[in-house]
Amino acid sequence: MKYRTIFVSDIHLGTRFCKAEAFLDFLKQNEAESIYFVGDIVDGWAIKRRVVWKQSHSDVIQKVLRLARKGVDVFYITGNHDEFLRPFVPMLLGDRIHVCNEAVYEGLNGRRYYVTHGDYFDSVTMTKRWVAKLGDIGYDLLLHLNHLLNGARRRIGFNRYWSLSKYVKDNVKKSVTFITDFEKVLAEHAHHKGFDGIVCGHIHKAEMRKIGDIDYFNCGDWVESCTALVETMDGEWKIVEWQERFVEPKAA
Repeated sequence: MKYRTIFVSDIHLGTRFCKAEAFLDFLKQNEAESIYFVGDIVDGWAIKRRVVWKQSHSDVIQKVLRLARKGVDVFYITGNHDEFLRPFVPMLLGDRIHVCNEAVYEGLNGRRYYVTHGDYFDSVTMTKRWVAKLGDIGYDLLLHLNHLLNGARRRIGFNRYWSLSKYVKDNVKKSVTFITDFEKVLAEHAHHKGFDGIVCGHIHKAEMRKIGDIDYFNCGDWVESCTALVETMDGEWKIVEWQERFVEPKAA
């Protein structure tokens, strides 16, 4: 499939639960004139803990470099997990790879979108940085439980992936409140700055909806849901879900 632009976030290369193989499969079957990586692509926090760097993680980087050499414009927006890049931005790696903290994107519809990972707004939705760190540890625990639960489900014949962390996000009151507050704060910021919409990541919850007159678009993630936000060649915006389309190769 050919798109005008692909937006992805929260791949978390260097971590155990990164679905790099699924992302490579997505890139193999889809192409675009430009790709925006909306933060937390390489997980610098994992380096401080226990990095898990598979060959597929290197393959993702090599694939992106090859796309840039073929003329695809690549924009890398920094996030909190790859904030080690922030002291060096703006950077231009070759002619096609732009590294920045934020970007402005104009859709085919003429609407202007503010592109940001979203962690800059944690000071509004969460009072202290250690709360974000604690939340990250809790999310890792949920991913470990996901792995165990889905392994047990496969053994009894349920092959469809079920997400405990998504269930928590969608049903636990405090989690739902945090997500709603996050979406509202980002939409208000975009409105205040004169944008028509906002594209973000950070909370690992793909979403497309109107908040007032603002288009709120969240790319989702590639540690669990495997989603991308795309603008088609006709200017239509949609979320592509790749989790169900990817068939993970069996171990040798």
